[in-house]
Amino acid sequence: MDKDRIVGSAKEFAGRAEGAVGDLAGDAQTQASGKAREAAGTVQNLYGQAKDAVRDAADTATSYAKDAYDNSGETFRDGSKAIAQKVQDNPFGALLVAGGIGFALALLMSRPARRPPPRWRYYG
Repeated sequence: MDKDRIVGSAKEFAGRAEGAVGDLAGDAQTQASGKAREAAGTVQNLYGQAKDAVRDAADTATSYAKDAYDNSGETFRDGSKAIAQKVQDNPFGALLVAGGIGFALALLMSRPARRPPPRWRYYG
């Protein structure tokens, strides 16, 4: 809990008490001062709540990022195992896919570079 929340709650309570004393005594200045202190306490309390919310969100995001980083190797291993199992289940299909990828790469790499069209100059 943020200290602004604690101080804000204390100011808000003190402002309410001061406003109540002003009501009982019939003193408008004390009432106004109490309302002002109560409002300042409310604002400070809300500020502390906002800081707590940002801190909690940052902690949660950090925790998620750390978990994702820690489990990334495990996820990669699981994916590798799944691919290996698919290859073992259907070796001919895996061979066709690998051959198709190799053929496509060979076509892309063996194409001659594109040349710009010749520019004809007419002298007249």
